[in-house]
Amino acid sequence: MIELNEVSYSYGGDALLSDISLRLAPGSFHFLTGPSGAGKSTLLKLCYMELMATQGTVTLFGRPAHEIGRDGVASVRRRVGIVHQDCQFLDHLPLLENVALPLTVSGQSTEANMAEMQELLAWVGLSSKLRALPPELSGGERQRAALARAVVMSPDVILADEPTGNLDWEMSLRLLTLLVELNRMGKAILVATHDLNLIRQAKAQVAARVLRIKDRRLQLAGADL
Repeated sequence: MIELNEVSYSYGGDALLSDISLRLAPGSFHFLTGPSGAGKSTLLKLCYMELMATQGTVTLFGRPAHEIGRDGVASVRRRVGIVHQDCQFLDHLPLLENVALPLTVSGQSTEANMAEMQELLAWVGLSSKLRALPPELSGGERQRAALARAVVMSPDVILADEPTGNLDWEMSLRLLTLLVELNRMGKAILVATHDLNLIRQAKAQVAARVLRIKDRRLQLAGADL
């Protein structure tokens, strides 16, 4: 669904990423590790066209990124759900409306999708928070809300950038369980994380590949994880 072929990226100086090749197939689960500043977030941004490769080819759902026009970008991004570590919400809107924002932006009615919205928020354990404002939510609740918002359009791929970085271990495991469930539904999952304990826990539940960015390149992590 998303494929990077010999991709390099530079912010203007030396390349941050060099000769990166990666394929996110349906039902695949990948973890992405590496030190701070190695380029994990940059790689994820290449996967949803927030950044364009300096060299090489990024292909999204069968179309080379450089051939996708502005209208096409919106269509592609509806098929990719993004979960950030520091998720941004509109503080004046209740949780239900915040999670429904992708539907609203695409011209769909929250009311027409209310049953599905309530089911989605129940799935992430937030049934009792439908009318809560974002400042009233805990860190774990905000991250689960961010995951709900990322999947509200039923994307094919979920990209998560340090989604458990601000969470305690119990909440990290809960979020991991939700990601594993999504993967079992056939979604491709790519999680950038520093948390090696989380990766070890995941490998007991799902056949995940662990990749590491080192010296600007992507490599399979060793069995010592």
